[in-house]
Amino acid sequence: MTAARSLKAADDLVSAGLIEPEKLASIRAVADRYAIALTPTLVSLIDRTDRQDPIARQFVPDPAELLTTPEEHADPIGDQVHSPVKGIVHRYPDRVLLKAVHICPVYCRFCFRREMVGPQGDGTLAPDELSAALAYIREHAEIWEVILTGGDPLVLSPRRLAAIMRGLAEIPHVKIVRFHTRVPVVEPDRIDAAMIAALKESGKVVYIALHANHPREMTDAARAACARLVDAGFPMVSQTVLLRGVNDDPTVLGDLMKCFVETRIKPYYLHHPDLAPGTGHFRLDIAEGQRIVSALRGNISGLCQPTYVLDIPGGHGKAVIGESAVRGDGDGGCYSVSDFRGEEHAYPPK
Repeated sequence: MTAARSLKAADDLVSAGLIEPEKLASIRAVADRYAIALTPTLVSLIDRTDRQDPIARQFVPDPAELLTTPEEHADPIGDQVHSPVKGIVHRYPDRVLLKAVHICPVYCRFCFRREMVGPQGDGTLAPDELSAALAYIREHAEIWEVILTGGDPLVLSPRRLAAIMRGLAEIPHVKIVRFHTRVPVVEPDRIDAAMIAALKESGKVVYIALHANHPREMTDAARAACARLVDAGFPMVSQTVLLRGVNDDPTVLGDLMKCFVETRIKPYYLHHPDLAPGTGHFRLDIAEGQRIVSALRGNISGLCQPTYVLDIPGGHGKAVIGESAVRGDGDGGCYSVSDFRGEEHAYPPK
């Protein structure tokens, strides 16, 4: 069954058979704090016979979201620490985030910005706020790349998106514009000629970073939407979050990376889940994540290897945390290097 409209309330989820009626009160409590939205496309992917369905786990609310731990934080990666004006996050020297909108077509239950997005979140930038954000970019010549995120920037109408791109076109030191989005997966029909024309409006080099976490998300319709983007000249990279009960298995994760490559999307970041409130049931420890990522090495193509990263809490940026194949300090001019089978070799050979 495919829903005719997006599901945005706890009662909608009961009507769609995605939660049991006896859980309604607890899910309403979750909805009072965190936004809910599942598009018709997404609903059609959920296996209602499987209560551990990996698609449902990502998007259907769970009472566990109301359980928080001391290390969790409303701003786990420190966006606010590095926000000089509303809508801008300037964490790294040569690039900024531009958060023009805080609405998403779907709301991930593990989202690190879950306190900021949705109808109760920070809201879409008003015209004067957007002007101030663009002015900040214009005044900082070190900014080479602008990353539109949010919220999902591709929920904007082509008209509004084109206006933002025209604003960026007037800033000569900005060479790259990147979009972080789930739209090609969850609303593939939005990727139409008008959207593509809006993305081209700046005349800059535009990259699209697609967020998907399970191979079942890469449907024929999603792949076709991505093909429209790639054929229009937009390189694509992937973003995936390593999630317990969704993709914490080398076979599942490897299949997802292969789906990306088959769709002409280069695997980019595999994120360790952030310390957002109420997301502990998704997190695994770093050592477990390293074992999963290491199992990809050598067993699937090098084109399919993502970079495993952790956003250091407090706004200190990303760190690469994949397990190193090299051990030792080079004492005596020799290291120990492990191959993809786990066997150790001396380098240089003795």
